[in-house]
Order: sequence, then C-alpha cells, then structure tokens
Amino acid sequence: MSFRQSIRDGFLGRAFAMIGAANAASAAAQSGRRPRERDLNKLGIDPSLFGRINH
Repeated sequence: MSFRQSIRDGFLGRAFAMIGAANAASAAAQSGRRPRERDLNKLGIDPSLFGRINH
C-alpha cells in the first residue's frame, strides 16, 4: 500500500470525506435544497428520513 493510498483510505481520508459531506449537506439545506443521498449516508443520516427532520 502506498503512502497516498494509506492516507486516502485511512483516518485522514475519512475525516476529509466527512467534512466535505457535512459542508455539502449544510449548503444544500441552507439554500432550501435536499442534500444528496451520498452525503447524507456519509454522515450517518437515513436519506428516507431526512424530510422528517424539522429545521
């Protein structure tokens, strides 16, 4: 396993992916759009239940 691959698949890669998903979901919600299912899944939110959240 190369150094780059270990970073991407390791803790730092998952942390950056989580931050990116949170940023994208937040921006979508603030602009009145529904966040992408991929971003919600990455954050541990069930996409089918997202519409039930009062915000």
